[in-house]
Amino acid sequence: MDLAKPHMDVGLFTNRRDEQLHFWQQTVGLEFDHIGKLGGGMQQLRHHVNGSILKVNHARDPLSPAPPSGILRVRIARPGLAQRRALADPDGNAVLLVPPGDEGVVGIAIELGVNDRDAHDHFWRHVMQFASPRKGVYLCGDTQVMVVETRSVARCDEWRAPGWRYTTVQIRDCVAEHAGVLARGGEEGRPPIVLGDTVRYSFVRDPDGNFIELSQRASLVGHL
Repeated sequence: MDLAKPHMDVGLFTNRRDEQLHFWQQTVGLEFDHIGKLGGGMQQLRHHVNGSILKVNHARDPLSPAPPSGILRVRIARPGLAQRRALADPDGNAVLLVPPGDEGVVGIAIELGVNDRDAHDHFWRHVMQFASPRKGVYLCGDTQVMVVETRSVARCDEWRAPGWRYTTVQIRDCVAEHAGVLARGGEEGRPPIVLGDTVRYSFVRDPDGNFIELSQRASLVGHL
């Protein structure tokens, strides 16, 4: 996979805008980037986190309840931290701040609960073409996907729902990478579309139905 940046992004949805901004900016200490408009009364409040982007998607209207995604927790390397610090955001989404290098985490790591570890091993190594430095760990640049077999992930077809909901891989050619994922056995979540002059994006899904955005962002690659 031809990455446009060596980091994966992660997104959540919430109805608690002010509380979430306070938590991520004041408690965790992330730098605010900018607001993106998603339409339908939703805004994306983007924050920098070690080269990745945390997408706090705020919905004006109440979000409908849905089963949680497979994303169990996001680890964030924090310079100057001497030991791990477990936190939860205002909606209860789990976060773990870690010293840089803790279990190899230098940027962020996404802990993913799965129903079938072997199916995910095939998906992340062959379908997504991520390197695997050790069993159950897959690399998108310096971002780690850490797979934990829980056998308790309920498939959810709604990605705009409360909590951790999706990851984003920034690539150079959305159409080509989307087609490649499908050709290697991946499942389509949404075909490529263009959002203004900002981004061309699509969604694919992992073996448990979690959504993965493939994003060709003009600010990174210079074209759509």
